Amino acid sequence: MDGVWSAPGRVNLIGEHTDYNDGFVLPIAITQRTAVAVRRRDDRVVQVLSQHSPLVAEISLETASAEELSDWPAYPLGVVWAITESGADLSRATGLDIYIDSEVPIGAGLSSSAAIECAVAVALRDLWSLEFSNSELARLCQRAENVAVGAPTGIMDQSVSLMAREGHALFLDCRSLEVEHVPFDIDREGLSVLAIDTQVKHANNDGGYASRRASCETVAAALGVAALRDVDLQMLEDHRHQLDEVDYRRARHIVTENQRVLETVNTLKSAGARAIGELLNGSHASMRDDFEISCAELDCAVEASLEAGAIGARMTGGGFGGTAIALISSDSVDAAIDAVGRAFSDVGFAAPRCFVASAADGAHRESS
Repeated sequence: MDGVWSAPGRVNLIGEHTDYNDGFVLPIAITQRTAVAVRRRDDRVVQVLSQHSPLVAEISLETASAEELSDWPAYPLGVVWAITESGADLSRATGLDIYIDSEVPIGAGLSSSAAIECAVAVALRDLWSLEFSNSELARLCQRAENVAVGAPTGIMDQSVSLMAREGHALFLDCRSLEVEHVPFDIDREGLSVLAIDTQVKHANNDGGYASRRASCETVAAALGVAALRDVDLQMLEDHRHQLDEVDYRRARHIVTENQRVLETVNTLKSAGARAIGELLNGSHASMRDDFEISCAELDCAVEASLEAGAIGARMTGGGFGGTAIALISSDSVDAAIDAVGRAFSDVGFAAPRCFVASAADGAHRESS
């Protein structure tokens, strides 16, 4: 074996669906990670297998194409493909055997896909002596997911998985890819981020995600801007008569969510995490009512955690299932987990999986 590399999943504190609109996001990496063990081969073939699947797949460095990829191997092998068509010098690159093991829950809105992509990407960078920056790797991983997988995702997940810093949130401008590590030392404030995995699975390459992105692009085109990043609420209201009502509400979420991200960053710096609760709550309401990507289980998790004393709560991730987060006093976490479990049981939902999410480091080499 030539080494082990890992990359984290993520929880997005605030800024949902803003990334592909050139907007702002504020995620943290989590301690749950995906690890890849890699050994060199004597040929030019990259083969992947996973602890979680009997499927084995491979791609040739000489003939790699996105069209040949499918199922979960499209995530790691899509990164290989994206690098082969990037113009990087691969004349001395060897084939590889890659074994993947992940503790990031799949389909929970915690970016298990980006964790796979980024763990593979940093391994390839090291083993093939590539000179890509983390920002460049993030773009390549996003391209793999957009083209090889067929999921029209933005740049947030890959960026935080690669660039996160322990004890900090990553404030990312998704247009310039400028990052700022914002202190998020909530232990010092006696707070925890409780993640509530509803166990309702979702996928980013289904029609719900794509239709939301299409609405955003329709409004941007109607308003003559490059992306909704360039629209404020007054401009949107001034042109409301030109827009389909559904498209208008989708755009309103993006415009107001960008503002909430900026306010959250400023509030964290000036007043600390205890002051961001209403911004989290407002984000969830916007996703539920305007963007319409919540579901009954996510709403139940948010409402139950707030009733149990959370400072703020919201769904996180692409939506249509997945995970909610609650910012809560650390000494109230156990009581909140019990309250959420009872609330789910009372309405006949399957029991959620709850864990405390801590701000962790991004992708790196674990061992040689």
